[in-house]
Amino acid sequence: MDINTFVQVISKLPPQIAVLAKGPTGIGKSHIVHQIGDRLDMEVIDRRLSQMTEGDIIGLPELVDGVTRFAPIDWFVRACNEPVILFFDELNRATIEVQQCAFQIVLDRELNGHKLHPETRVYAAVNEGSEYQVTEMDPALLRRFFVSTLEPTVQDWLTWAHKTKRIDPLMISFIEKYPARLRHTGQIEPGKVYPNPASWDRLNTSLSYANMSPTSCCGANYDILFYSMCSGFLGTETTVSFVDYVKNYEFKFCAEDILNDYENKSASIDTLSTDKKNNLLNLIVTYSINNNITVTQAQNACNFVNKCSDEMLVNFMNMIMETKKLPNIRKFHKIIGNKIVEVVNAANDVK
Repeated sequence: MDINTFVQVISKLPPQIAVLAKGPTGIGKSHIVHQIGDRLDMEVIDRRLSQMTEGDIIGLPELVDGVTRFAPIDWFVRACNEPVILFFDELNRATIEVQQCAFQIVLDRELNGHKLHPETRVYAAVNEGSEYQVTEMDPALLRRFFVSTLEPTVQDWLTWAHKTKRIDPLMISFIEKYPARLRHTGQIEPGKVYPNPASWDRLNTSLSYANMSPTSCCGANYDILFYSMCSGFLGTETTVSFVDYVKNYEFKFCAEDILNDYENKSASIDTLSTDKKNNLLNLIVTYSINNNITVTQAQNACNFVNKCSDEMLVNFMNMIMETKKLPNIRKFHKIIGNKIVEVVNAANDVK
């Protein structure tokens, strides 16, 4: 099942139906659960069962009025008191004892007499494949779930990347051109690094932290350290292809990219040099000579020019005025006229 269909189906299931997502590592199963949480406006309590013992679920014994009982864990108490998504990750890497604790929660929606909130949802995820060290799941536990094998598409990832705006535009462009590079689907060799959706996300975060985003390293700005960082997340083959793409990439934009699609392309356009931004402003002026600018197009152009220098802003408006195309001049002046007056007055005050 592709990600979009999975999210829609799971969101419509009643709360008492537990869900099990199956699939290879790195496809973003936990991200998908959080996406569903956002869709349902519910907080996700994320617990990795492979790192837990049964005491981490059932709690610790305490003596109350001469009777021993188990004090429940704080996160389970929350799941009982308020509606949340209780997410058990790596269920099939947990010990048998931990799986049995999960069994009672899934089967009875309670543990040691503490019942889950009626609206609390229980989701779980497992990695599948011969390359993983996992514990065979009890068939009685497995049949209690709505089970779905996730088969994410490249378009799923691209839709997410464009929507969240957290992935560098040049990285998105590479995957759009070479979709097979998003995730390795062939034979897995032990100890070898392969790309997957999660590793691309981690690489993007790491490059951004190191001030080596692909958009800032393309062309002449390419940094040799860029290769070393990519190889640790993507493996050699994909790194060679990606680095070559970044090294030889040159951003080329036209007036329509600003006027009609600035919101989606702003991350790339805003990184351009001053000369290239001036060229774009000239292209917008030329376009306005031969075309009637819509209000939306004028707003997009002004959003761009507002991120340029004050000098570029004033020069742009002067060029627009010289076109003598009054309908377009009025639209631009209505949006940035006041700011231009402020810039001019500030410059006069300095003099």
